[in-house]
Amino acid sequence: MTTIISVFGSSAPKPDSTEYEDSRTVGKLLAQAGLAVQTGGYSGVMAAASQGAHEAGGQVIGITSSQIESYRPLAPNQWVKQEIKYPTLRERLLHLVLDCAGCIVMPGGIGTLSEMALIWSFIQVGEIEARPIILVGDLWQRTITAFLSDHVRPEHYQLLTFVDTPAEAVAQMVKQLNR
Repeated sequence: MTTIISVFGSSAPKPDSTEYEDSRTVGKLLAQAGLAVQTGGYSGVMAAASQGAHEAGGQVIGITSSQIESYRPLAPNQWVKQEIKYPTLRERLLHLVLDCAGCIVMPGGIGTLSEMALIWSFIQVGEIEARPIILVGDLWQRTITAFLSDHVRPEHYQLLTFVDTPAEAVAQMVKQLNR
C-alpha cells in the first residue's frame, strides 16, 4: 500500500517564486522517497508539489471540490493523475487530513491554517492516530508561538515539527514515518 503525504499551502504562489519552488522541491523529494503526494489539487503550493512529484515519477493525487469550482472556475492542475472530487469543501478537507500518513505544511493563509489546525486537533484529542505534522518556514513558528498560551499543553505543542527547508521537511517526514 502506498504511503500518502498531504501537502498543504497557499493557492497564490506563482511558478518561479520562492514559495512555489520550495513546494516543488517538497513534492520531488517526497516522490524520490517513495511517498505519494496528495494536495488540494489546484494552484500555487498544490500545483508546485504536484509538479515536483510528477517530474520525479511519483504518484500525484488531487482532492478537489465541486463547491470550490462553483465560485472559482478552476480545474485540477495538470500534474494531478488521480482526482478525488467531493461535493463540498468540508468533505475535501476531511479527506486531506484523515487519509494521509502525515502532512507537510507550507506557507499559506486561512485554508492552510484550518488544515493544519484540524489535523493537529484530531491527533491531540485522539480522533486519529498520531502522525507527522511538519511545518516549513518561520511563518508557522511565529504563528504557533503567538497562539501558545496556558491553554496548549507542552505535549500537544510537541506534536508539531518545525523546519526551515524543504529538504529538512522531507527528511523529518521519512524519519518520523520510520519510527
